[in-house]
Amino acid sequence: MNKETRNILLKSLDRLVGSWETSDPSGADAVKGQSTFEWMEGGNFLVQHINLSEAKGIEIIGYDEKSNSLKSHYFEGSTGKHLEYTYQLEDDTLTVSIDMPTAKGQFIGKFNDDNSEYKGRWDWMQDGKKMGFEAKMNKIK
Repeated sequence: MNKETRNILLKSLDRLVGSWETSDPSGADAVKGQSTFEWMEGGNFLVQHINLSEAKGIEIIGYDEKSNSLKSHYFEGSTGKHLEYTYQLEDDTLTVSIDMPTAKGQFIGKFNDDNSEYKGRWDWMQDGKKMGFEAKMNKIK
């Protein structure tokens, strides 16, 4: 394992640590609630607790040596779904991608200058149907 690469990639996500209020800037309330990111002891995994209107679950993000990228596993409590994502943060742009048999797509969002907000759009295909929504996250602590 290239520990230096792993540490650089993981530390790039440090600006996510904290609690975020999530809303739909279009006012459609497609997504609303909170999420909290925190480092697991040892700093090798970033854990996100998700409590949104449509989804409640936990996501664990870590370095994947095989792909040399940040991969996550999301577990949704109410439906029992398990989804896998890839995270990439370059400069002020966060990209979260999914490429699974039942869902393919991505979120692309941008942080503001002081990292207190990021907003973007989810677009994906699920079971042959195009889906998506706008999302805005404001740091609350």
